[in-house]
Amino acid sequence: MSRKPPIKALVFDAYGTLFDVHSVIALCDELFPGRGAQLSQTWRAKQLEYTWLKSLMGRYEDFEKVTEAALKFACKSLKLNCQLESRKRLMQAYLHLKPYPEVKEALAALSHCKLAILSNGSPRMLKALVKNTGLSNTFDAVISVHEVKIFKPDPKVYALAQNKLKVPKNNIGFVSSNFWDICGAASFGLRTF
Repeated sequence: MSRKPPIKALVFDAYGTLFDVHSVIALCDELFPGRGAQLSQTWRAKQLEYTWLKSLMGRYEDFEKVTEAALKFACKSLKLNCQLESRKRLMQAYLHLKPYPEVKEALAALSHCKLAILSNGSPRMLKALVKNTGLSNTFDAVISVHEVKIFKPDPKVYALAQNKLKVPKNNIGFVSSNFWDICGAASFGLRTF
């Protein structure tokens, strides 16, 4: 029986894995009473759909623009009158997503490994999010797809982790709550969790 190589680095997806994308529901509900959960769900679904379509068509766009376009679509499809000021507040909320309750303790327990984020988020969005959640000194790297101008699950994205951390892919564990992200990372050769 062959042993698996040791994990030397753990790489985490950001949105939906470390940070709760639906922590915006309270603000959505404040702006559109009784419609917060529906708006958040539609916004996230369209955000992901746009990243996949843009990758397939070779038309990369900064994740912040994708996120705002998804918000506009979600509001329009739900017939919500989302004025510019409300849109700005919702976009700002994406820079202040709440980490899941166990995140800080789990990352502290894993600090014997190199730790990184690998995300569709733009560098500006990720830097603000990590800072605003008090995790600035936690990661060895915060890696954005912006470097390769294509979204997950393209293999070039997962190669970024290997290249930035200087760790062979069979020594990298990749953690995501998104099945499609796990499929992409596993296909590239990362150990997935």
